Amino acid sequence: MSGWGILARVMAGFALVFLIAPLLVIVPLSFNAEPFFTFTDKMLAFDPEGYSTRWYRAILDDTVWREALLNSLVIGGFATLLATVLGTLAAMGLARGDVPFKGAIMGLVISPMITPVVIAATGMYFFYSNLGITQTHLGLIVAHAALGAPFVVITVTASLTGYDWNLTRAGASLGANPATTFFRVTLPLILPGVISGALFAFATSFDEVVTVLFLGGPEQVTIPRKMWSGIREQISPAILAAATLLIIVAAGLLVVVEWLRRRGERMQVRAR
Repeated sequence: MSGWGILARVMAGFALVFLIAPLLVIVPLSFNAEPFFTFTDKMLAFDPEGYSTRWYRAILDDTVWREALLNSLVIGGFATLLATVLGTLAAMGLARGDVPFKGAIMGLVISPMITPVVIAATGMYFFYSNLGITQTHLGLIVAHAALGAPFVVITVTASLTGYDWNLTRAGASLGANPATTFFRVTLPLILPGVISGALFAFATSFDEVVTVLFLGGPEQVTIPRKMWSGIREQISPAILAAATLLIIVAAGLLVVVEWLRRRGERMQVRAR
């Protein structure tokens, strides 16, 4: 390996440590037996009495935390479904070469990714207020779907890059209608990209707090909003326990996405 290759790996290692180090601090603090946000003497001495799962039990036993988890799952689930359907359809249309103003349309579709969330949430608030869907689950589902759809568009578009459109034409020549061709020919080949985009969309919804603060009401308290309120109103290690659970969920989603990416590459090779 050349010197530049070693330097690149060292720099990548430093960047990885810089990004992960704050997360590695949160995890042990979530097992603190005391109601503090600092490492106690017993924790530093690795005394078993300094560690406890009391804050995880507090989350499971608290009705408010359970309702917040249910809201996050319901809103995230429906938002992911809506974002996946719309994002896949948009990617299928944009993947064809005869689309006029393709670049402008793609930029408009993925604009929620680069627009500051505060600006997007403000615009959604005024727009949804006229529709009467603020402080409702429907409003949050639509808002989170708009934020998650660009991820689906990007991953599905990447999957369609190596897709052989002759397969679609072959299905049509055998008498299959467009819907049958899509579900039996196209979808199985781009499914890893679709699922990857859906996972990113779900992660975006599950972790989003700004739009919930703007659009949500008392009945739409999600896990991130509960954590935000807890930090402002009371400092409890239960927040760190919830953060640790979110870290585990995010890590699991990344592992699944990487597995799907490799599986999609193998499927594209076999299709050729």
